[in-house]
Amino acid sequence: MTSSMRDRTRPAEAIAGVLAASACALGFLELFYRPFRLAPVAVIMLLVATVMSREHQRLIRAGFAIVGICFVVGATMQILTGHPMY
Repeated sequence: MTSSMRDRTRPAEAIAGVLAASACALGFLELFYRPFRLAPVAVIMLLVATVMSREHQRLIRAGFAIVGICFVVGATMQILTGHPMY
């Protein structure tokens, strides 16, 4: 069996999906470990994924929401507990 070009995912689309999922994971990690270090990395990963992909736009939008919300909550938790933020 051969697959047509429509069935195959372009490598850029696959990499963009991995970048977006990794940025979401970094967003959740912001809740527990220094949000001011992880948020810029996650946002840059999402921006690169945005440029690379047209198929994963819903995942990328969700990633931006996750990173933003977890940044605010993580920074608040760091302030309330007295832990370093960066």
